[in-house]
Amino acid sequence: MPTVPSILTPRFELVSMSLPFMEALARRDLGAAEHLIGAKVPTQMPDDLKHFLEYRIVDLTVEPSWQPWLGRAIVIDDARAGRQVIGSVGFHAPPDTSGQVEIGYRIEPEFRRQGVATEVVAALFEWAWREHGVTRFRASTSPDNVASQGVLAKFGFVQTGSQTDEYDGAELVFEREDWAPSS
Repeated sequence: MPTVPSILTPRFELVSMSLPFMEALARRDLGAAEHLIGAKVPTQMPDDLKHFLEYRIVDLTVEPSWQPWLGRAIVIDDARAGRQVIGSVGFHAPPDTSGQVEIGYRIEPEFRRQGVATEVVAALFEWAWREHGVTRFRASTSPDNVASQGVLAKFGFVQTGSQTDEYDGAELVFEREDWAPSS
């Protein structure tokens, strides 16, 4: 599969996580992962993304064309620290039969509460809308993750239910239909 172009935001580069990158993370080979993503990778990233990697490595092995939809490393180019990964964002899969995609994101603790999630979620929504006409979005979050719920509220999401995730436990489900930039 050809290289998936990055998505640029005012402060970040959203670099698509390739299958070799994910495999390097799963092996805890941070040197290889850093070489493949072009940025310093947090040492705890393999642990933080353990379940994500289990699912997405299988997804990309079976269906390489899904890569643009799946995980992207949030890369910042800091004048002192250089290029570093500060989180991840992506959809769980391409649009389902109803045209909806589910987003997930994780920001490293030292970069939280700085508008990172809002900026990268907006960029991913705009990409899905511009490139694929997606207007239906879904997200799920822990009932006590008030910060994530705040991000979703900024995009007009409403809670539509709840579910139990096998790894994350109880989650609130949020959806937004008819999304378009500046809406």
